[in-house]
Amino acid sequence: MKRDMDFRQLRCLVAVSETLHFGKAAQKMDMLPASFGRQIRLLEDRLGTRLLVRTTRHVSLTDAGRDFAEAARGILDQADRLEARFRDAQQDKTPILRIGAIDSAAAGLMPQFLPRFREAHPDIDIELLEQKTIRLLPRVLSGRLDAAIVRPPEIFDPRLVFRPLFHETAMVAVPEAHPLATRQRITVSDMADAPLIVPDRSSRPHSHDLTMRLFLESGHAARVVQIAEEKQTIVSLVGTGVGLAIVPRWASRLAVGGVVFVPLSVPPELVRDKLALAVVWLRDTRHPARDAFLYVLQDNVEMLSRSA
Repeated sequence: MKRDMDFRQLRCLVAVSETLHFGKAAQKMDMLPASFGRQIRLLEDRLGTRLLVRTTRHVSLTDAGRDFAEAARGILDQADRLEARFRDAQQDKTPILRIGAIDSAAAGLMPQFLPRFREAHPDIDIELLEQKTIRLLPRVLSGRLDAAIVRPPEIFDPRLVFRPLFHETAMVAVPEAHPLATRQRITVSDMADAPLIVPDRSSRPHSHDLTMRLFLESGHAARVVQIAEEKQTIVSLVGTGVGLAIVPRWASRLAVGGVVFVPLSVPPELVRDKLALAVVWLRDTRHPARDAFLYVLQDNVEMLSRSA
């Protein structure tokens, strides 16, 4: 017996129709490529027709796929509006904000901001979820989060509103016994022959690309000796002498012994590109508590940026 079609299958098809790339579409849906492909196959089996033509380098939609993707987009938009309308109706009854934040914002921005927000709105409670950008955006789209502070993605979903906040300072995490630990500032050339610890690109593309692009544009090859996912792990590995790591300034607040954080001297436009923070929320939704959060955040953004 065939399984029933579900919204996830429709969202998968719409995602791949917008990106024409299985990997990017799977990332957008916060799914593994194998699971993503399985949802597409289930949908095709259910409909009894091919929706996609996929080669090793290219993905395109069949005529049936284009027609079905357009219809699916309309169904999903209608379902999202219905969910948002009922969710909005509950906001006045339950002033609880569900806010997401990447680790950088959770450690650096939110501890400074939350006391100011609570002072302005003591009647609103905030539930905070710390996660990566690729996992926060689907939660904002589905309504599981009311807003999130993220790295701006390469592809902007038109259903979301992104408001830029500020850019974080890049630092180099250095073992305290390393010769560079006594420097006032470090350049990429200073790190040319040093072993590097870099974030996993699949989960932290901005931080990964910042390191690789800095070395590429400086004419040096990045000597990557370790890839890790979490900032705490990366800084801990630096402390054991595995290598150096480029991290946002907030990481200096991590309680890891044996590590010194030195400002990185780089072209300002490159850091702005890769260490930007933005607040995101679902477009065309009414949410008084969220709007209060956005107002207070914008009112304090200059103060928050000074410590970034």
